[in-house]
Amino acid sequence: MKLRNTLLVLFAFTCLSLSAQETKVPKFGKGIFNLMAQDSTWSMKIGARMQFLGTSVWQEGEANNINFLVRRARLKFSGFAFTPKLKYKIELGLSNRDIAGSSVYTGYAPRIILDAVMKYNFAKNFEFWFGQTKLPGNRERVISSANMQMVDRSILNARFNIDRDMGIQLRHHFTIADNFVVREILAISQGEGRNVVTGNIGGLQYTGRVEFLPMGNFTSKGDYSGSDLKREPKPKLAIGATYNFNHDAVKTRGNQGSYMTTDTGFYETNISSVFVDAMFKYNGFSFMAEYADRNTDNPFATNSDGTETGDVVQVGKAYNFQSGYLFKNNWEISGRYSNVKLDEAITGKVPENQYTLGVSKYIVGHSLKIQTDVSFLDTNPANDIIMWRLQFDIHF
Repeated sequence: MKLRNTLLVLFAFTCLSLSAQETKVPKFGKGIFNLMAQDSTWSMKIGARMQFLGTSVWQEGEANNINFLVRRARLKFSGFAFTPKLKYKIELGLSNRDIAGSSVYTGYAPRIILDAVMKYNFAKNFEFWFGQTKLPGNRERVISSANMQMVDRSILNARFNIDRDMGIQLRHHFTIADNFVVREILAISQGEGRNVVTGNIGGLQYTGRVEFLPMGNFTSKGDYSGSDLKREPKPKLAIGATYNFNHDAVKTRGNQGSYMTTDTGFYETNISSVFVDAMFKYNGFSFMAEYADRNTDNPFATNSDGTETGDVVQVGKAYNFQSGYLFKNNWEISGRYSNVKLDEAITGKVPENQYTLGVSKYIVGHSLKIQTDVSFLDTNPANDIIMWRLQFDIHF
């Protein structure tokens, strides 16, 4: 059934390409097709990408765990409708890891839709977004998995990110003096993550973010791309801060994690998250720093009689520092240190320190690359873990 549906989708877009007035075959990495209607009232760029991952994990007292998988396999469609001021983006995940997580809350259906969003530039520096897409959370999460500096994101992102949700966003930017760029983003979303079909159980989620670029915009939006592939000729710096408030949240990590169920329904509590991050690039050198904090006044889920259910809000803090240098032959060496410290008295989880050393070869930028890294995870007093990964990326 899944294969049949995929073939139907591909057949439909093949028909579109044949009926369009103009089909441009772009350069490698810039999409599969660029379609334009005869009257120029709509356009569509079709892209695809795959990531193949091999992992080997060593843990004291346990056998070596080796795993090979298609980490990501995605189709992306973007363009405009009626006017270039009204843009859209659709991104579908097809690998098992992409669509995992089905439950009663998603109608027991695979979570294929990653992004389905419209973007309306209704005034000079204003954009109104509506649909399902990434929230303006930590920088590392907003950077596309297609453009990562290392094989995957850090443990800070794994424990604290606010990912995607269904809702609206208002975005604005302005310039101070000659080069100083300021961006503001406000978002209101359902608060329970992507592909939820059972309606809003808790309250809504409110997110605000502000960014400062005192040295001007990065080349090709490089503040949201890993590595300095453009070799910025002048120093560039971006500083961002996000505050997220999930009113009456019913999940252990705000809009992420598991639902907190009770004898009468769901446990609800207000959860707030703070992110502060920075990105610096210059002449092949890149540096990214992140801080995350999640808190709530009532972390223990309780039944109607006051007994604890066993579910707790994952409160705590985390840091992430990542840097790399791109040589002129497009080889890059990168390093990362991440620290996650959840409140042990509440969550029962010990602090985590992860040290990662990575090597990447960019054959055609992020569109065709081979990446490998080795990580040491220190979870004292638990057993330490060593992980080696090798990943191949290809993006059309």
